Amino acid sequence: MRIRFLDLFAGAGGLSHGLGGAGLECVYSNEIDPVFCETFKKNHKNVFVDNQDITKINIKENFKKYKGVELVVGGPPCQGFSQKGSRKGINDERNFLFQKFVNVVEIVKPKVFLMENVPNLLTSSNGFFYKQIHEKFSLLGYKVSSSVLNAYEYGVPQKRKRAFIIGHQTNKNFEFPKKEILEINVFDAISDLPQLKSGEGTNFIDYISPPQSEYQKKMRKNSKGIYNHIATNHSKDALEKLSLIPPLGDKNDLPSQLRTKSIYSGTWSRIDPSGPSRTITTRFDTPSSGQFTLNDQDRCLTVREAARIQSFPDSFIFYGNKTSQMKQVGNAVPPLLAKKIGTKILELF
Repeated sequence: MRIRFLDLFAGAGGLSHGLGGAGLECVYSNEIDPVFCETFKKNHKNVFVDNQDITKINIKENFKKYKGVELVVGGPPCQGFSQKGSRKGINDERNFLFQKFVNVVEIVKPKVFLMENVPNLLTSSNGFFYKQIHEKFSLLGYKVSSSVLNAYEYGVPQKRKRAFIIGHQTNKNFEFPKKEILEINVFDAISDLPQLKSGEGTNFIDYISPPQSEYQKKMRKNSKGIYNHIATNHSKDALEKLSLIPPLGDKNDLPSQLRTKSIYSGTWSRIDPSGPSRTITTRFDTPSSGQFTLNDQDRCLTVREAARIQSFPDSFIFYGNKTSQMKQVGNAVPPLLAKKIGTKILELF
């Protein structure tokens, strides 16, 4: 059975890529950032990529041709949900983009929708916001459920928690995928990638060694080589600090006069390759932004290393400048997690 879906606020396409791996077919994506759209389009050849601001789109006219598409997915930014004590809820102007997601669902009338967001969405203000979301979709005829999933518990080498809200109009009960902790670690994910010094690397490198884990074999499938593997050119001061931090050390190993006052957890800490990574953010090239420094090289993660940790296959190439590529990787839903959710969605059909 052909199950089609629309991807709103699609980013570079992590959610779409994973759902596609489960056998669902993306037919439309919407994303405001033109470079993100370039990455999406070049990695999803048969999808109509709509590079528009969704707030400027006539929802009724634009989406009526997709009426009957089986699934609508997306991660609308909902900044207003994190404001403790707010009672504006759904009506907070910062949640306007969430309203657009609802409007598309109302027009398309899919059998299923899937929304992804920060875990705080479900609990903020004693669950006030989630209750409003539940009510809004229930009025449209959907059975709504939610869960916070940690990507590490679904075969991704990273501790990353995200909230997923699903609604459907079937006579079945939806069950989120069961945890299957495979304990994939950072070493399993990236140990086969060439070592680099600060500032080294090119946009394409041939594989120089065989895969060293089953995870690496999976990531290499259908890829001609290694893309986006370029090390950040760290400053002289940064390199001096890194040279003083031992393989599993952190900022406390630095002389007091060199210690940073950064508020980020894990700042100037080296990654423990025997365990999962912390959450990949959009600034994984900077030692002061978190635990993104390799244990055996005086540099932070490359885009490809971060993409591996996010479970993007090597065949998925990122476009644009480094800042954009980091945002594309850091903002994405891990494709392997999305694939697991996709297989459960298929069961509803």
